[in-house]
Amino acid sequence: MRKFGILGHPLGHSLSPQIHAALFALDGETVDYQMYDIPPEELNAKFDFLATLDGFNITIPHKVSIIDFCDRLDEGAKRYRSVNCIKVGAEKIGYNTDVIGFTKSIAALGASLDSRVLLIGCGGVGRMMAIETALQGGDLTIAALKSDAELAEEVVKEIKALKSDAKVQIAWISGAALDKADLPAGAEYDLLVNACPVGMFPKVDRMPCTPAVLDGVKFVFDAVYNPKVTLLAKTAREKGAKAMTGMAMLVLQAVAAHEIWDGVSYKTEDINRIISDMEELI
Repeated sequence: MRKFGILGHPLGHSLSPQIHAALFALDGETVDYQMYDIPPEELNAKFDFLATLDGFNITIPHKVSIIDFCDRLDEGAKRYRSVNCIKVGAEKIGYNTDVIGFTKSIAALGASLDSRVLLIGCGGVGRMMAIETALQGGDLTIAALKSDAELAEEVVKEIKALKSDAKVQIAWISGAALDKADLPAGAEYDLLVNACPVGMFPKVDRMPCTPAVLDGVKFVFDAVYNPKVTLLAKTAREKGAKAMTGMAMLVLQAVAAHEIWDGVSYKTEDINRIISDMEELI
């Protein structure tokens, strides 16, 4: 039986075993998929064991530190300096499938990154979302807290280094949530992306922006996947926008891992069923 797993700390409740079991089942295979809760100070000592697996996923806080253990990186992992999937073989190759999950989610939503995009948050996965949006030609506004000024300004520098003519600006959030007054007067957006944890269970009665920010927005992608329908998504739909929450991205980045490990492909209806099944589990 082949062995796979997810590396992180703390892992707590993770849906990765269920998602990957469902994907392997579509291939007609049962594998041993375990959660490896390894604190950062123990990673060096435990990596030789991880390298005996057939492949593994990586989550917080190891996505950057694991790079030192890879023999080489794919282009996405190099660009985002973040690895969340490793294929073990003659070489240990690091991949970033978060970006694949993100771009496929945006496509499934019917939206385009090559549009007027408002991104709330730029830390962690938000940094990847910002860079990818700019590289795909988006007219990007990053909404960030003043306390994250250094982070936001660094992302803009990275974007400009990769694409000198990128359209990117920062809007500073003045209160507890992004307000229309924080944005340029008369600004309109096609797509709003939330990359911050506001609205995540158990604080489900919160939104990262005021309802007025959603006026005129056509599409909303909220990276939060618990609850199944966030207050942001609910409010966006009430205002006529098409909205999606983060479970699709979580499943689609796992699908990309299977494509890397085994060269497989899946039917859209099978993937959509797994997304629905996982949403029912939370």
